[in-house]
Amino acid sequence: MSRPHTGRWFEELTPGLVIPHAIRRTLTESDNVAFTTMTMNPAWLHLDFDYAENETEFGRPLVNSLLTLGVVIGISVHETTLGTTVANLGFREVTFPAPVFHGDTIRVETEVLESRPSRSRPGQGIVTFEHRAFNQSDVCVCKAVRDALMRKDPDGQAVGETP
Repeated sequence: MSRPHTGRWFEELTPGLVIPHAIRRTLTESDNVAFTTMTMNPAWLHLDFDYAENETEFGRPLVNSLLTLGVVIGISVHETTLGTTVANLGFREVTFPAPVFHGDTIRVETEVLESRPSRSRPGQGIVTFEHRAFNQSDVCVCKAVRDALMRKDPDGQAVGETP
């Protein structure tokens, strides 16, 4: 039985394609506390309001950057890789140009930077994505460049393919 997919096949992920993702996510204090404690990160910067207010330049707790990264990638999955990816191969670059705070709403866009057929796996290809996340004020809060091993369209019906 074949599962439905909403991700795109390798052939559809052409360099220059930009996908503005429909899903947005507001990060809450509960999200931040749960993630930070679940991942064993005791940094006061994420958990201690008094410390954040009195001893940091931010004046309030920051959302854990790994939670931000996870949400950014997660938001992208439905319209890029759901059901069409073989594996995440790794991250080339991850930056957080501005902080994320409780109550910030994140929106994401993904650009395909590179794609090439796999040399050792004929039904697959490698795609380099750049995910960019912005808060409600359109300030970039995260940029991540990653490589994924993607499936080719098994029916040869993807854009640009002939049956």
